[in-house]
Amino acid sequence: MAAVAAKVAKDRAVAEGLCTNKNPVKYLDQDYDELRAKCLASKTLFKDDKFPAGDSALGYKDLAPNSPKTAGIEWKRPSEICDKPHFIVDGATRVDIHQGQLGDCWFLASVASLTLEPNLLARVVPEKQSFEKDYAGIFHFKFWQYGEWVEVVVDDLLPTKDGHLLFVQSAEGDEFWSALLEKAYAKLNGSYEGLTGGSPIEAMEDFTGGISEAYDLKKAPDDLYQIMQKALKAESLLGCSIEITNPNETEDTTSRHLVKGHAYSITGAEEEKQYSSLELAYHTGVYQWTEGNRMLLRRSSEWNNVDPKVRAALDRKADDGEFWMAYSDWIKEFTRLDICNLHPDSLTSKEQHKWSTTMFNGNWIRGSTAGGCLNFPATFWTNPQFRINLTDPDHDHDGPTDDPCCTVIVGLMQKFRRQQKKLGDDLLTIGYAVYRMLNKTDIHLDKGFFQSTVSVARSNAFTNMREVSQRMKLPVGHYLIVPSTFEPLKPGDFLLRIYSEKSAVTLYVRGLRTDVMHEGKGLTKNSLLKGEVTAKGIQTILNQLLSKNTDLKSNGLTLDTCREMVSLMDMDGTRTLSLTEFKTLWLKLQKYINIFIKNEKNKSGSVDAHEMRLALKDAGFSLNNKVQQTIAQRYSESDLTINFDSFICCLIRLDTLMSKCTFTAHARWKFSELGIKFTSQEPIDTNWLAP
Repeated sequence: MAAVAAKVAKDRAVAEGLCTNKNPVKYLDQDYDELRAKCLASKTLFKDDKFPAGDSALGYKDLAPNSPKTAGIEWKRPSEICDKPHFIVDGATRVDIHQGQLGDCWFLASVASLTLEPNLLARVVPEKQSFEKDYAGIFHFKFWQYGEWVEVVVDDLLPTKDGHLLFVQSAEGDEFWSALLEKAYAKLNGSYEGLTGGSPIEAMEDFTGGISEAYDLKKAPDDLYQIMQKALKAESLLGCSIEITNPNETEDTTSRHLVKGHAYSITGAEEEKQYSSLELAYHTGVYQWTEGNRMLLRRSSEWNNVDPKVRAALDRKADDGEFWMAYSDWIKEFTRLDICNLHPDSLTSKEQHKWSTTMFNGNWIRGSTAGGCLNFPATFWTNPQFRINLTDPDHDHDGPTDDPCCTVIVGLMQKFRRQQKKLGDDLLTIGYAVYRMLNKTDIHLDKGFFQSTVSVARSNAFTNMREVSQRMKLPVGHYLIVPSTFEPLKPGDFLLRIYSEKSAVTLYVRGLRTDVMHEGKGLTKNSLLKGEVTAKGIQTILNQLLSKNTDLKSNGLTLDTCREMVSLMDMDGTRTLSLTEFKTLWLKLQKYINIFIKNEKNKSGSVDAHEMRLALKDAGFSLNNKVQQTIAQRYSESDLTINFDSFICCLIRLDTLMSKCTFTAHARWKFSELGIKFTSQEPIDTNWLAP
């Protein structure tokens, strides 16, 4: 129940503006304004006790305490490093970013790109921070994290060796915004070493809240140029790079003086028709990290043949450090294109090029919702399911069929894996599949649907990146999205994001209890039952009856389970069962026993936790993933099996909850969040959900 209450509280907070860039969540409950005011009042410099300057902030392996790389490290404030430190001088630029002894070039490449967008930079690096006015040794930055913005506070104690910054630094040595930004990002990810290795698009998403796309230019789609033009029009951020095939190629240059392994930002794409009605020369503006090669790159036959007036116009659009090159040359020279499509709240243009966005948080739980990919059909269907209803086609749709099509980007992001690296947890291999549905439904689809239905789209491949995403064009209609890990039984948390050009109706598939098992009448001959019987007596009677069932392998029912049964069937409050009450109980048990035997595998005396959903459905219970997860955690063994006693106990508790007992309006409303429906009104203790 606490989880439900937390979700409701968070939803209300979001509706009131919390979690936005203007009103971010206080990371680790640290309030910048309060901490700063306290330091100023006490005339002390801030020391961050949540990320103390020391070994733990550095790392856990190569930068672990007492490792060779950490020898001689001293933590100093900027005033101890240079005579007159500054936060930002004459604006933040790429020359303020020089990589130090940390493998976070992916992060720094995104920071460099961010300096080209002052409005976006100001959302990450708040203004009015300095080492002069009201300096208190405290700074703050904002990052997007899995659907919400967080504000991260840091002190300005930085790791140094021999008096110089160990990690990122500015060219002049007296500008510290980039070093402090790196420290804040390290704090968010657990340590400096937590930033080792990554993709620039990961950091760009954390700077903007946008959703990414990645294209292998050796397998570029035919309409890639149109995708780029549309992305630039929508204020998306575009970057490209040249793959390094071996470490010796680092910093090598191509024949066109492009640097391998470096990031380039695409700032424009213009179309110029020069030769004939069938031949087009495309020119793509690319921001280059290295200087001085601009004219060399222009000396292509395509550029020289462009009308001088057109060349002059294109020159006026290019800032210092930018150059134009033909699209045909660009796609041959570069190997990768990344597009970061901005969230609507990051856009500044008043033109209507904004995406419609939806986000779902979910998780894969061993024995419940960690079903693996389609290679594992027995469990794939147990993965979380999400429905999207596309009703409005693109205004300029150009789908592969005559049907009106909708452009959709689906991104699946695994959460918290970088923070968990120090625990030995690597990135999971993740992906998703999309299915077209003929009928609108919010019921969790079972194994049969996926055995008879082919996916209409999916992520390009299962991969161990933080996010996998795919742009697709889908005809108007109903679709089901199933995110999964490649292998089953891999636990993790994820964020599913859906960007559509037009508004789309989305729904997390939740099951409702649509039918209650009908109770039969009568009881097979039982000479053991005489008068009112206690839980202990019921245990003896039922275990004798169960021992006669040759199809059932069971060690019997425990006394606790029998007490649950008495609680279910005792209508007069005597804590015993009459003959009539026992008859009804026995009929229920017979049905539960048959369901258990049906789902029991290899006469093992237990059912697989993944099959529990089918068993519950057979018993008349259709529950959403949250309740399924609770059941799996509460009742399954370490090998993810549920024995007979636990199986019966679970069904008895559900029946107790849904058939006999009833709820206050407040409790009923909260349980409706779990997808459980009630018909009566009396209050009840809801601790049954606790593991």
